[in-house]
Order: sequence, then structure tokens, then C-alpha cells
Amino acid sequence: MEDELTQHRDVELLAIGGGPSNLALAIALDELASDDFASRSLVIEQNETVAWQRGMLLPWTRAQVSFLKDLVTLRNPCSRFSFLNYLHSVGRLDDFVNLGTFTPYRSEISQYLQWAANSLSRVRIEYGRRCVSVQPRRDPDGTLSGWLTRLSDGSTIGSRFLTIAVGRDPHVPEVFAGLPAARLVHSSEYLPRIAGLPEELPRDRPYRVAVIGGAQSAAEMVHAVQQDLPDSQVAMVMRSIGLNNYESSKFTNELYYPSFIDDFFRAGPQAREQLLQEMHRTNYAGLAPALLDALYQQVYQERLSGRQRLRLMTMTDIAGARMDGDEVVLDLTDRLHDTVTELRCDLVLLGTGFVRRMPWLVRHLAAELGIDDITVSREYRLVVDGPATAACYLQGVNEATHGIADSLLSVLATRASEIAADVLVHQHTGPVPSLATEPLLSS
Repeated sequence: MEDELTQHRDVELLAIGGGPSNLALAIALDELASDDFASRSLVIEQNETVAWQRGMLLPWTRAQVSFLKDLVTLRNPCSRFSFLNYLHSVGRLDDFVNLGTFTPYRSEISQYLQWAANSLSRVRIEYGRRCVSVQPRRDPDGTLSGWLTRLSDGSTIGSRFLTIAVGRDPHVPEVFAGLPAARLVHSSEYLPRIAGLPEELPRDRPYRVAVIGGAQSAAEMVHAVQQDLPDSQVAMVMRSIGLNNYESSKFTNELYYPSFIDDFFRAGPQAREQLLQEMHRTNYAGLAPALLDALYQQVYQERLSGRQRLRLMTMTDIAGARMDGDEVVLDLTDRLHDTVTELRCDLVLLGTGFVRRMPWLVRHLAAELGIDDITVSREYRLVVDGPATAACYLQGVNEATHGIADSLLSVLATRASEIAADVLVHQHTGPVPSLATEPLLSS
């Protein structure tokens, strides 16, 4: 009998990545698609569970968006997959109402995602399935007719429809390339890496930790590492002039409405660029007010006591990073005082975010298709040259065409509705590339 690990199977729709984006789509198909199509739709996740921001599931962290922006409510407020129904099903609705907040704890959002995955009745989800490549499949006449997805266990999955939601790749600045992996931790890996520090870095010593970055993820690591590594000395190194709150108001928050996507998509290049630049500090360059206050209170109390544990190093560039014996040495350029100094430490934590280019999997697929500029339609469909009866959808990576909310929870439900509708419309007729009919912008 053929080894199970080398088997091939076919599905109608394959969703790569079991995070919020593909879960929202799976729910939409579970609710809207025919039994035949839904039962032949599959979500694969490389981990053994579903989680949200797995590496930063710190117990005290909160979501920055309303619980109403869950996987389904903005599409179908009556859905059984809502966050409120999750709370009700686990017996915590009264407690959450009494908490008096619109922003749940991050761990609670993560638990909700796993509950939603477990609650799917027709669309399937499989864990421990890591995708290593996707290749286009073509008919003899050259028509794009499907996709062949290869998994790390050697098996393959064929599909006509494909949706990729794997997130962007962690940004590790080139200056840190020479440091050993044991001394460098990106925020996306914080929890497992801190829990598994190697023996040469024992926990009972006063660590010297450098945290790079001046936004939310860096600040969360500053707060967390002082608890996880007792008596550690922490230096927070940032290029900005200091820590700031997120810039937010009810007026700017309207730009996160799903309805604003149409306006952004139709806007010209200069207007899009202005919107992205001015909204950067509403999501990427600030801190949640409560965390900002907690850090300032710590700085104040340390000044009061005369025992400094946390240093904030602003307007500072990192010119070099190297090992000197057992120490990490960072060469710092202080732009305010025009000086160059060394910072010696044991561990470097990177709150440097994620690269803006498309994830490696999307870039690899684009190369297979011969696409130089990766573009998507208004319905998030990858635009390809030539005839096609297959389609690939990109989720969470289309800020350049669909606005800053594309990588956030804010648009999950409505985006899933739009992709599901596009898939179901073309289920029998086949997608048609939209090069000539829709405004596109390279990503």
C-alpha cells in the first residue's frame, strides 16, 4: 500500500494558514457554501493548535480592537461563531460583561479562535501541516486550472481555489546578521525562546537585555522580560524621540471601517501614500495608553529610588552588532549628542515588526507564475496573465491596495464575505483575470 506520507488528494479550496483570516473565510464557507463545496474545503495549519500572536500571548496583554470585530459579527451578527456566543458557550459571558470593556485579553481572543476552529461543521481544518511550496497547474492549452501544494511530510494537495494567509516574515535588520541565534529573539518568538533559553544563559544571573524598537511589541517585551528574567537590566533602544500613545480618535478610526476599503482601492497613488503615512502611528508607531503609563511610572519610581533598571535610549541608531567573547556588543550612534558608544549585553530582543514585502510563499508562487509585480483585485484575487479557471486569494498582506486595516482584525468578517462570494460566483464559471477592469497597485 502507498505510504500515507506520499499520498496526493484533491480539494476544491485549500486555505494555507489557520489564523484569523482563513478561519473567518472557513466560517463564511461553512455558513454560505453548498454542502459539496464546503465539505471539499480544507484549512491547513503548521502548528498543532490555532493561536493569535502565538509568540506574544502574554497573560496581561489586550487586543486593541473591539470584540465586535470578531470572525463573523460584521458580516452576520446572528452567527453562532460570534465572540459573544463563544463567551456564552464557555460560561464567561456574565464575567466579560462585568469587566466593562470592548477589548478582550489577547489570550481570550486566541481561545476564541481555537473554539471557532473546533466548531466548524463542514469545512475541515488539519494541524501539523506545513506548506513548503505551491505550484500552478495548467491545462494543455496553457490555461491556469489549479494549484499543487506540497507539504513538509511529502504529501501534496491539489486545489482549484487557494487562499494564502500566512502573515508577513519577521523583520530582522541586517545589522544583526552576525549574531548567534541563541542571543537574538524576535518578538514573534518571544515566549518559546524565553522559556527555552540555553544553559549558557542561566536564569539566576542579572541579565543585560537590549530591546530594539519603540512601539507596542518592543514595549511589551520590556515589561515581560523584567518579570521573566528577574533582576535583569534592560535598555530600550529606539530611533524615535520617545514613546508615544497610538494616535487614535473616532474620526481616524473610521478609516478602519470595512466600507473605507472601496475608497482606498479607488484612490490614486499619492492619496494612498498619504493615507498610509498618516495612519502609521495609529497602528505601528505607538503604544497602548495603559502600557505607556506603566512604563513611565516604572521610570519615575526608579528615579525616585535611585536604582535604575530600565534605560530608554532615544534617537539612537545601531551601527554594528558583534560578539566579544561571551558578550553581545552593539555599536550605538546617538544622533542627539552626536556620539558613538558601545552597549554590552547578553540578549537582544527585536521589536522590529515584519517586512513589508510579500511573504516568501507568495513570492515563490509569483516566480512560478512569472509575475514580477504582485497585484490583487478588489476581491483580493491574485491577478495573473492569461486565461484562468483557478484563483488564488491573498489575505492580510494588501495594505498597499486595500489600506492599513488589511493586516488587522477590523476587516476579517467582511473580507471573508467578499472572498467567499467571489469564489462561489466563479465556482462553475471560472475566474477571469481583471487586468483591464480594476485599478491595481504593486505590492
